[in-house]
Amino acid sequence: MTDDPRSEFLHRHAREYAETALRCVIREYPHAPIVIATEPGPYRQHRRQHPAFYGSFDWHSAVEMHWVLARLLRLVPDQVPGDTARNVLDDHLSSASLHAEAEFFASGPGRNRERPYGWGWLLTLAHELNTWPEEGLRWAAAVEPLAGTLVGNILAWLPGQAYPVRHGTHQNSAFGLLRSFDHAQWLAGRGDDQLLTAIDDAARRWYLADTDYPAHYEPSGTDFLSPALAEAELMSRVLPAAEFADWFGRFLPGAAAGELPARFEPVVVPDTTDGHLAHLAGLNLSRAWSMVAVADALEAVPASDPSASVDGMGVSGATPAGDRADSAPAALRDLAARHAEVSLPFVVGGDYMVEHWLAAFALGYLTA
Repeated sequence: MTDDPRSEFLHRHAREYAETALRCVIREYPHAPIVIATEPGPYRQHRRQHPAFYGSFDWHSAVEMHWVLARLLRLVPDQVPGDTARNVLDDHLSSASLHAEAEFFASGPGRNRERPYGWGWLLTLAHELNTWPEEGLRWAAAVEPLAGTLVGNILAWLPGQAYPVRHGTHQNSAFGLLRSFDHAQWLAGRGDDQLLTAIDDAARRWYLADTDYPAHYEPSGTDFLSPALAEAELMSRVLPAAEFADWFGRFLPGAAAGELPARFEPVVVPDTTDGHLAHLAGLNLSRAWSMVAVADALEAVPASDPSASVDGMGVSGATPAGDRADSAPAALRDLAARHAEVSLPFVVGGDYMVEHWLAAFALGYLTA
């Protein structure tokens, strides 16, 4: 991450983000388990079913907040309560607990639970731990059985998923694959490219022909993801830079004429005590996160590449690099900052309905 206002903000708020995550991952109630009853009788207690990820209101949020702890420990260790965070990670990410989690997702109704959102976040956590040179590797080893199970689940799921889910909540296909992408690249670097190939194939099947996206239909009332921007970010990971620039120009045409801010103005967050309306706080941050990623991808296009044109947005061979101050990447970064400004105040100190998960999206934007 470059030395920019995001980095300064992160250093100022890292401790309170970590303390929020610590409170959430050990808070067992309230909780919203998803239970599929297959026979009469009492339901198994959630904490027994999920001994690693029982907190934070739901399973995927618990995974997200463990990622917050791990990422803060790696990136800004001097700014967080390190001993407490390490103790919690040691306790939750034990071999026994993660084997129990893997068993749940390997059999019965668990094979499809948390698909694809929770699966992707678990692989995001696995990738984070695998990037550590030493300390995180013991947690990565414990997480590996669950990560391997979920990779297998993704590989079994994608070939039969003929159509993507395009709405802006947990079932969104693009975001689930985005969260899985870094781990897929990590596996490919070690000789196993099955997941990376499957993601590449699915993304191209689902999205390569998309044009003229109706961004004015966004957002829906409980979105915390932008279907348009999640798709764009995924394609920025899958396609070579110049090919992505060309695709993006067809996908969101007219952005160079000033339409991008009109299509993606920051959203109002009316009530963070309502679990569904609280999603809108996350929408601003997930949009900002994706905008930064797309800006990075557009800036990666060589200025001399005559095939790289984004509808006149300043990413083309005809536009000198020094004249790109008003280009699409600059506009995206500015718009991302405006989105983040609206929702960053909600990350800590508010209602549990927003506090149990929002730090993950804030950290995604701040460390992109």
